[in-house]
Amino acid sequence: MAAPGDSGGDDLDRTRVANIDALKEELARRSRRDRAYLIVLAGADVGKMFKLDAGETFLGRSHRATVRIDDDSISRMHAKVLLDGAEIEIEDLGSSNGTLVNEQKITRARLRDGDKIRLGETTILKFTFHDRLDESFQQKMYDAALRDPLTRIYNKKYFIDTLATEFSYARRHGTGLSLIIFDLDHFKRINDTYGHVAGDYVLVELATLVRGMLRNEDVFARYGGEEFVIVLRAIPLHHAGTLAERVRAAVEAKQFVFDGQRLPVTVSVGVAAHHAGLEGFTSLVEEADEALYAAKGAGRNRVLLKYPPDYQPPSG
Repeated sequence: MAAPGDSGGDDLDRTRVANIDALKEELARRSRRDRAYLIVLAGADVGKMFKLDAGETFLGRSHRATVRIDDDSISRMHAKVLLDGAEIEIEDLGSSNGTLVNEQKITRARLRDGDKIRLGETTILKFTFHDRLDESFQQKMYDAALRDPLTRIYNKKYFIDTLATEFSYARRHGTGLSLIIFDLDHFKRINDTYGHVAGDYVLVELATLVRGMLRNEDVFARYGGEEFVIVLRAIPLHHAGTLAERVRAAVEAKQFVFDGQRLPVTVSVGVAAHHAGLEGFTSLVEEADEALYAAKGAGRNRVLLKYPPDYQPPSG
């Protein structure tokens, strides 16, 4: 025990102050907004975040761009952002429709937190700094806006936005693009017989099964109710048909068991592919839908393809 008049109390006070200062420093470090980002405010992929690393970040619709934005009014290599220490600048790269910062057309400009960047006619990005908590929250909000809350695959909005982008790309570059649409046969009967909880179980299990059969670049989404879609970039019709049959067979073979009872689950599938005669991405959806309903009309639990007028089956 410290004797009266010694410095024991002062030492304790100094320790407390030091601990408080250390805590304040740690909190300040954790909350420091030191990560530079671009966030999409308007255009394709609203809410998506792009982290800016040191050096040059190129913006454009080319696959060589660091931040790729598929918008026909944006040049292939539209602008670049230079991050050099605390200095962040944006430079237009001679784009066709220009780069605007806070609605002022620029050739080169310094960026400040909160600045709005317009590329082309419809895409608007926000430049901002985030800390770790901001980044995590923003990512969760972005994911929530794109995901179906039950199955956790993509939702209808993301599917439509993606298909529109991929359709434009396929039309410009003459690459393949296929669409698979399938839905559960007699799904209402499952809900009516076994209950909606059982129906939800089937949807979740089916989504998990199919997701495991796809490439990372394939877009799998819940289109609505018991209907699902798969967007296949650079895949021709006959290969998409092969995948569709694999999906159909896997669903038929899987045992869906809920509350001790096996549920009868099959799917009908329609497949269509991009071709010159389509007016837009909605026409591709309509053609896949036609094939789906033809499959249902032919007895369900089968795959049918919608062939374009000029379709040439692969040789061999």
